[in-house]
Amino acid sequence: MTSLTTFFLSGIIGKEAFGADGDSIGIVKDLLVNAVPSGQNDPSQQLVIGVKLKIHKEIKFYSFNSFRVVKARETLNVTCSGLIELSTEEINSGLLLVENILDKQIVDLNGRKLVRVNDVRLATIPAGTFAVAVDIGIEGLLRRIGIAHSIKRVLLLFGVSIPAKFILWDDVQAIDHTNLNIRLSKSYAKLHTLHPSDLADIIEDLGKKSSMSVFSSLDEEKAADVLEEMETQTQVHIVESLPVNKAADVLEKMPADEVADILDELEEEKAELLLKEMDTESSQEVRELLEYPDNSVGSLMTTDILSFKAGITVEEVIDELRDKKPEISELYNLFVTEANDELIGTFSLRDLVVAQPRTLVSEIMKSEPVFLFDNQKVDDIAELISKYNLLAVPVVDTNNQLQGMVVVDDVVEDLINKRRTKKR
Repeated sequence: MTSLTTFFLSGIIGKEAFGADGDSIGIVKDLLVNAVPSGQNDPSQQLVIGVKLKIHKEIKFYSFNSFRVVKARETLNVTCSGLIELSTEEINSGLLLVENILDKQIVDLNGRKLVRVNDVRLATIPAGTFAVAVDIGIEGLLRRIGIAHSIKRVLLLFGVSIPAKFILWDDVQAIDHTNLNIRLSKSYAKLHTLHPSDLADIIEDLGKKSSMSVFSSLDEEKAADVLEEMETQTQVHIVESLPVNKAADVLEKMPADEVADILDELEEEKAELLLKEMDTESSQEVRELLEYPDNSVGSLMTTDILSFKAGITVEEVIDELRDKKPEISELYNLFVTEANDELIGTFSLRDLVVAQPRTLVSEIMKSEPVFLFDNQKVDDIAELISKYNLLAVPVVDTNNQLQGMVVVDDVVEDLINKRRTKKR
C-alpha cells in the first residue's frame, strides 16, 4: 500500500474504519473540518479535525489525528491507531462536509450562477488532511454513483473526456452559519463585485432566508442597484422582509419610478409606512408618480432628469455633470427649460462633447423637441421612440412644464411584461 496524497469525500463515506488489530471500528459517516474563522484564507479553516463514525447503532465523533486514509489498487482504506473522542465544543466549531456541503448550492462566480456540489476533494500532507476543493462537475456526480471510471474508459475510446470543474476551498464560504443548507463561493466582498443583474439572479435562486442574508449584507447603493434588477415578486419579498427604516434607505437610492412600481404591489398600509420613513423629497416624487393611472405615460416616466438653462455655456454644463455624476440613463437626453420649467429644447451628450467650451446651450439645442404628455396612453410611446430612434423622450404636462422622461429601457421592459402576462 502507498500513502495517499489526494482523495474524494465520496470515496470514504460508508467505508469501514479498521483499528491497529485489523478489527472493524465503525462506518465513516462524515468528516469534520475546522470552520472557526481565524484569518482570511487561513489554511486551518479547511483542516479535517474529526470523523463521524457509526459504531453499531451509536454515532460518535473522534479526532482525525489518529486516522489515516490509504489506497491499495484503486481502493481506499481507512485505518485508526486509537480513538480520541471530540468534545462538544470541538464538534460545534467544525463543519460537516456531507451534511453541510455535499449536494448543497454554491455560487460559481465565473459562471455567475448557483451550482451544486457533487463531491469534495481532500489532500493529505505532513501537516494534516485538508479540504482543498469542491467538485461541481459531472464527473463528481458519476463518481458518487460508482460509474465514473467505466464512463471515462468508454469515452476515451472516442477521444472524449469529462472536463473537471472545481472551486477551490479558499473560495467557499458560508453565507449564513445559522442555515448551512446553502453555501456560496467567495466571501461577501467578492460577491459584491458581480454586476447587479447577476447578483439579483443569484439572490432570486436562493432560499428566502439565505437571499435576505446576502441582500442585507449589501451597502445601500449596491442594494438599490440589485433590487432594481429583481423580478417584482422578489422585490416585494425583500422590501417586506427588511425593517422599515432599512427598506426606506434602500428605496431612496432608487429611481422614483422604480420605487413607485414596487410600492404599487404592496399593501397600502405598508406602502404608506415606507413613504413616511423616506426623506421628504424622495417620498414626494414617488407619491406624484403613484397618482398616475397604470396605463398612462406618467406611470412609466422617471423623474431623474437633467435640465439646464439656455444661457449657460457647454463648459458649465460639463462641470455640473462632473459634480452630479449622473446615472447613464440620465444622459440619454438632456433638456433645456425656462424659469417656470417649460420645455424649450433638448440636446444630446454628443452635441455637448463636440461643441466648443464657450458655446451657449441655446446654440446646440434642438428647439421644438419631440415630447409626450404625462396623461397620454402608454401605447403611444413605442411608436414615437421607434419613429424618431430615441433613447429617451421628455414628458410634459398640459402647461408644457417638464415632468420627467420615458427611457427606452423601461418601454422594452413594459412590453416584455405585457407579453408575459398575455401568455399566462
